[in-house]
Amino acid sequence: MSVVDVRNLSFRYTEAPVLGDVSFCVSEGQLTGLLGPNGSGKTTLFRILATLLPLQEGQITVCGVALRDNPSQIRHHLGITFQAPALDIRLTVQENLNCHGHLYGMSASQIASRSEELLACLSLLDRRHVRVEQLSGGLKRRAELAKGLLHRPSVLLLDEPSTGLDPAARRQFWNLIQDQRRREGTTVIVTTHLMDEAESCDDLILLDQGRIVRHGSPAELQSLVTTQRLTIRLRNSESVRGRLETRIGSTGTVHGDRILFHLSNAGEALNLVMNEFSAEVVSAEVAQPSLEDVFLTLTGHSLMDDSAS
Repeated sequence: MSVVDVRNLSFRYTEAPVLGDVSFCVSEGQLTGLLGPNGSGKTTLFRILATLLPLQEGQITVCGVALRDNPSQIRHHLGITFQAPALDIRLTVQENLNCHGHLYGMSASQIASRSEELLACLSLLDRRHVRVEQLSGGLKRRAELAKGLLHRPSVLLLDEPSTGLDPAARRQFWNLIQDQRRREGTTVIVTTHLMDEAESCDDLILLDQGRIVRHGSPAELQSLVTTQRLTIRLRNSESVRGRLETRIGSTGTVHGDRILFHLSNAGEALNLVMNEFSAEVVSAEVAQPSLEDVFLTLTGHSLMDDSAS
């Protein structure tokens, strides 16, 4: 069953098109990632789904409700966590939840009961009366998540939710998201630029220049690339690169002190490099295709390429 259905969505700022004929569905309980470089349109798509930007062309339904006809009803189905926390830092965690619950028409008893449940799940019970400005980045993220889940939304929208979190806090945050999906069957749509987060999604939508390049599971997308990735770190990439490319028989991509090759015979090339260039090589490794490799193969540029738009 599709909880979110997007059909032929297009959007432009003044004369500049940002999204063009975007269509996809998200099933109940699914974790779907929106992946693309800066300027790909993923933030605009997120803001339209969150009802923060108007629907110009196309159709969107959430839980069977048409966005064009009833945006206010759709908002009751949505929980949203923005890249920049939307909490009032002068209020306590509980006061933020109280304000949010009242906005959604929840009674005081409903807010108290649901707050108790969420704060316990998110290990925030002992911080409920602490002002948000006194919380660490990871705890603020948890409080933001509690706010987004307070009214039991069917769909949770997460915009770069790991921004500002250290690796431990990031893992903990995602464990909480997965627990929420298991307990309540919440559908999750997330924008991210982190490959490990993208690879944990059930489904990925690759966006580039306002259009969907490909839509599928991480495994399906990675199967599109038949080569392996050979990454070589050199002591002086400029002086060695030409000779290295000639011997390997392929042109590499330079990233700082690293050169990346996509090869069908990466293992053989690795042996050649270590035998003939050992004095110039700091490290070399062969890896299976990443989602970054998939995007590069499909579009010709990197997910980290800000000029892609």
